[in-house]
Amino acid sequence: MLDSSTDLKSMLSDPSLLQTQAFINNQWVDGENGATFDVSNPARGDVIAQVADLSRADLARAIHGAEAAQKKWAALTAKERCNILRNWYNLMMEHQSDLAMILTAEMGKPLAEAMGEIAYGASFVEFFAEEAKRNYGETIPGHQADKRITVIKQPIGVAASITPWNFPNAMITRKAAPALAAGCAFVARPSELTPLSALALGVLAQRAGLPAGILQIVPSNDASASGKEFCENSKVRKLTFT
Repeated sequence: MLDSSTDLKSMLSDPSLLQTQAFINNQWVDGENGATFDVSNPARGDVIAQVADLSRADLARAIHGAEAAQKKWAALTAKERCNILRNWYNLMMEHQSDLAMILTAEMGKPLAEAMGEIAYGASFVEFFAEEAKRNYGETIPGHQADKRITVIKQPIGVAASITPWNFPNAMITRKAAPALAAGCAFVARPSELTPLSALALGVLAQRAGLPAGILQIVPSNDASASGKEFCENSKVRKLTFT
């Protein structure tokens, strides 16, 4: 009888991209209770990984770390943020084949389409890396001759995202890239069906030089608890949901 299990790690040129722990404060960690949940290959039905299942308290810790790190990130020049994001983009494209293999294994998208999604997702990082340097303010004609109205743009603080299973790479990059470019910290909760693509992005963000705490990736099998934490934690200043 042939073995139909998916040995995903052996399929990757860089096996270290297959991460199963959460990415919090630049460290790969388990949840406080050590719980995990299964990630399955939808084509075969076999379990390809067991991923850290974070509790609401774990998410609160990640949000706290993001808030603590955000001001230093915002204080960098736009060009400095641009350079780091550009490094992230370059690494995504350098590892396009491996990222596509991970995406196909957990989501079921044909490999050719997965390759396209990686390029599509990376394009958001490339675009907003450049836009970081063009986040201009505005001078508005005043209502009186001796008045001048000036608008400045500032990062709002910690942004959080909840993303679906069908675009596990691009749905995160299109949300994270503009937030990071603007000087926000970002906490991403990927779908429990497809967390491996998000965690691989964390590996590459770490290599790209993104400072500790600026990107947090918090897999969880409890959608209700994670959603409530994002909505009720006052440190989360912006929530994006698809």
